[in-house]
Amino acid sequence: MKRQLRALAAAGLLLTSSLVAVALGGNASADTLICEQYGSTTIQGRYVVQNNRWGTTAQQCINVTGSGFEITTLNGSSPTNGAPTAYPSVFFGCHYTNCSPGTNLPIQVSQISSATSSISYRYVSGATYNASYDIWLDPSPKRDGVNQMEIMIWLNRQGPIQPIGSVVGTTNLAGRTWEVWRGSNGSNNVISYVAPSAISSLNFSVLDFINDVRNRGAITNSWYLTSIQAGFEPWQGGVGLAVTSFSASVNGGGNPTTPPPTTPPPGNAACAVKYTANSWNNGFTADVQITNTGSSAINGWTLNYSLPSGQTVTNAWNATVSQSGSAVTARNTGHNGSVAPGGTASFGYQGTLSGAYSSPTSFSLNGATCSRA
Repeated sequence: MKRQLRALAAAGLLLTSSLVAVALGGNASADTLICEQYGSTTIQGRYVVQNNRWGTTAQQCINVTGSGFEITTLNGSSPTNGAPTAYPSVFFGCHYTNCSPGTNLPIQVSQISSATSSISYRYVSGATYNASYDIWLDPSPKRDGVNQMEIMIWLNRQGPIQPIGSVVGTTNLAGRTWEVWRGSNGSNNVISYVAPSAISSLNFSVLDFINDVRNRGAITNSWYLTSIQAGFEPWQGGVGLAVTSFSASVNGGGNPTTPPPTTPPPGNAACAVKYTANSWNNGFTADVQITNTGSSAINGWTLNYSLPSGQTVTNAWNATVSQSGSAVTARNTGHNGSVAPGGTASFGYQGTLSGAYSSPTSFSLNGATCSRA
């Protein structure tokens, strides 16, 4: 979404007002005004601040300080049922080949021993925007282009806007309860954590959010953390919004990636499946729970079944789900492949719907028929 239009300015210069022009990627020692569409500068010799006006042709300017930035001019606006106008932000890591000084990103998730960050915002009234903290991941150590996984932490939401996708539940992270949304913008998958009320500052473990997304089956430990970003997505108004401070630190020394368990031979599963769905006019979500009813552990599983006509899986969590015609194949991820006797493994997905909804009627696990729970 907000990154796919990124292009480096040919001259690589920042437009400034009553200031000497600063080269793209330069270091801001005094306040620096950036009005160039994708202009950026560095602060503290460690982070990059970018204007990143990707969704409008109208002028936007940010004033970069030694610790963050403030939106000083914002002439564009966008309908609240669509994408925002921009994502002015500060980041650590790599964004479309623009890497922060001395960064150790991209780094494989399995190699991260700790990842911490702190952020402070200043908000305004009478505008439509979110205060967004983005965590980007990809199966490869990507330094350019759109990553496959975007984690969005919404610390403030003002106006009739909402995250991509739909609500899939709540979770407790960073000492707070968050509403969890899941979906895709057509370029990458997105999992969003929405605070119930505005948070002006937060000091937290980035790794906790990454682990939660991994536990939902959206990534694995072999994926790479590529960047950590914090800023605003404005739809209408927003002059005066500011990031007053930002810090991020990612340390290596974690455990190496271990391969997922192999799928056992067909016919050795004793299982029961509980299938719970929620449908609306043109879509549905489904939660699938597999129970091991046998006397020995299941080490790696593949669940096969058929979806009724008119149902198409669009994204899944806690399993790798593929569909060919009506046939669906769901395979465990690295963290939920082993199911002890009496234990369960769960996954879910979202899909599109055409016509009346009905649930699948039969399931087989590793080639053996399951009962319905």
